[in-house]
Amino acid sequence: MPKLFGRSYTKAELLERVGDISQIGGVQRVRLQEGTEDGVNAIEFRTGSGLCFTVLAGRGMDISSAEYCGKSLCWRSGTGAAAAAFFEPEGLGWLRTFYGGLLVTCGLTYCGSPCQDGDEELGLHGRVSHIPARSVYADGEWDGDEYRIWAQGKMREASVFGPNVLLTRKISAKLGESKIWVEDVVENQAHEPQEHMLLYHCNLGFPLLDAGAELLVPSAEVTPRTDFAGETLAEHSRFAAPTADMQERVYYHDLAADADGMTCVALVNRDRPGSHPLGLYLRFRKNEFTQFAQWKMPGQGTYVMGLEPSNCRVEGRPTEREEGRLRVLAPGERQEYHLEIGVLASGGEIDEIEQAIRALK
Repeated sequence: MPKLFGRSYTKAELLERVGDISQIGGVQRVRLQEGTEDGVNAIEFRTGSGLCFTVLAGRGMDISSAEYCGKSLCWRSGTGAAAAAFFEPEGLGWLRTFYGGLLVTCGLTYCGSPCQDGDEELGLHGRVSHIPARSVYADGEWDGDEYRIWAQGKMREASVFGPNVLLTRKISAKLGESKIWVEDVVENQAHEPQEHMLLYHCNLGFPLLDAGAELLVPSAEVTPRTDFAGETLAEHSRFAAPTADMQERVYYHDLAADADGMTCVALVNRDRPGSHPLGLYLRFRKNEFTQFAQWKMPGQGTYVMGLEPSNCRVEGRPTEREEGRLRVLAPGERQEYHLEIGVLASGGEIDEIEQAIRALK
């Protein structure tokens, strides 16, 4: 039963109190209109618990914004959610349309740093986040006393004489809960094997991220990507206030998992001045996301913690191939990915997730 406004309600009890379920929560198709965002199709979610988020059907079915009781959970850049036509695939051009957001998908055939791979010049983080979805469907329905809302769509990365990879995505939530479920299926629809890279770029920001915030992560080993990151390794899990002239740093984590292969990471802030504790967790299977990267950027304006489950590192496709991590899909092969994102709205919920994460180590 949905728990709303301090108590649980059956379906019948709720429908006695509203003219339509949209009075409490649901999904709504909208279209953005301003500047470079003009024409981007989007889907707004409300769960009734205080969790609201926006899925961009016009940009890879990614989650562009999310808030809990009016407090943003993610970092947003100054680029806005620019339409797919503004994508610049060369070099670091991806950053010109990187709006931040709760979830930006990188891949499907390459991601990570710009590189030269044989005759191909590959830019930053791939194409999928700039591919508009087809067969978009958003709705909600009762299942007994539980009401689930969802949106789904399909993104195809394809070219003549090249890849033909289909991503089918469903994003869902439940009335009265502060959780998001992402279910992806990637399928190689070509007649040749296809190298496949995928990374979920989850970008957490203020006020969740602030001085005193802490990353809870069941790391068996932490490897800094650069010498500079190595110099600050001891501080990788904690945040200070925004600082001028800061460089980004990336850490690779070898995560522990439970007997079922599940693992969990969380960013928590217990000491928010004048307000309640707040946190957010990611839960996923290690056999689906074999790698996990932490992007820490404590600069002014670019003040963000990236939590990045992936099937690869960010060194570029040739390096992934040489080091034996590169996933290859056979013709017709499908790979599933599942991610749960949840809000931690109290000290008790933070303590509970911390105990669960410590138990994995």
